[in-house]
Amino acid sequence: MYNVSASLRADWVTLIERVAQSLQRTGVMLTAVDPGDDAAALHAFWRREDMLLSQACGYPLVQGLAPHVRLIGTPRFRVPGCQWHTYRSAIVVRAGEGPDTLAACRGARAACNAPDSHSGMNALRHAVAPLARAGRFFGEVIHTGSHLASLAAVSAGEADVAAIDCVTLAYAAEHHPELVAGVRQIGATPAVAGLPFIASRRADAPLVHRVRAAMRQALHDDAALRVRLRLEDVVPSAVADYQPVSGMALEAGLRGYGALN
Repeated sequence: MYNVSASLRADWVTLIERVAQSLQRTGVMLTAVDPGDDAAALHAFWRREDMLLSQACGYPLVQGLAPHVRLIGTPRFRVPGCQWHTYRSAIVVRAGEGPDTLAACRGARAACNAPDSHSGMNALRHAVAPLARAGRFFGEVIHTGSHLASLAAVSAGEADVAAIDCVTLAYAAEHHPELVAGVRQIGATPAVAGLPFIASRRADAPLVHRVRAAMRQALHDDAALRVRLRLEDVVPSAVADYQPVSGMALEAGLRGYGALN
């Protein structure tokens, strides 16, 4: 979920490989698989019965994925906007000439990474709901496919506002500083549990515990990897920890703002 550069992708693969090595010593084989880039392929991958380690967004989790998976844990990142195991979205506009408040974005063009994203869609919808009139607020919503593309759209003037996962924003500041230099933060959304690490429902509790323990040990043993990923720990969590994500969707709906538009 956070492969925002080739070097970061390599670090995430390293973490997976360390987990695989740990599990192999107990007779469990873990093989890395690329689920594909499109949303349908990713959702299908999350539902595979042999899936032992992946990361999902909290919004799909509470919108139907939960019965198919077990939670391995929730990441604890060391980045601005994260506290313990929670994260926020930063609401950003174009640097210099963008609006100063979310209310001033009425009629503007919003960039959204994906319609099933909490950080890019659900959190922004919740923030906008009190300001909407007759179920509308923005003049146009552009689906970009990724937070990096949303940052690029806002920076280039192709969109006016976007909600960006604060972890992605921190990674982008380091690996794509030109994108972050082109935007300015005007707000933040409420904190919710971070993107969960998941396994198939077929994985029993002891195996899930071993996967989490292997991830924590790998991070503990490699301080440099931990710093590059900005990932301090993987803490135990439950689906109930993600109910605030559902609550934000419900609140927007009750205000008559069921869709980001």
